[in-house]
Amino acid sequence: MANIKPLGDRVVVEPVPAEEKTASGLFIPDSAKEKPQRGTILAVGPGKVENGTKVDMTVSEGDTVLYGKYSGTEITLGDNDVLIMRESDILGIVED
Repeated sequence: MANIKPLGDRVVVEPVPAEEKTASGLFIPDSAKEKPQRGTILAVGPGKVENGTKVDMTVSEGDTVLYGKYSGTEITLGDNDVLIMRESDILGIVED
C-alpha cells in the first residue's frame, strides 16, 4: 500500500469490511449492505493550531474508531479503499 501522511487534524481510516451475512446465516446482497461506520486508523496528522496554540491529536495509529456514516473522503491507496477525515468527524474510540 502507498504511504500517505495526512496534514493538520486529518486521519486516514481503513473501514472494516461490511457484514457479508446476517446472524442467522442469510447472505446480504451488495445493494443492501450498510456503509461501515467503524475502522482502524492507519495514519494521523500532526494536529492543528487554534488561536496560536498547537492542539495535539487525541487518536493514534492502530486505534479502532467510530465515525459518521457519510464522514470523510473516500480514496484508493494501492488496492485498499480508505477514508481521509478530520479528527472532529470521529465519534469515539472503541476500546476492546
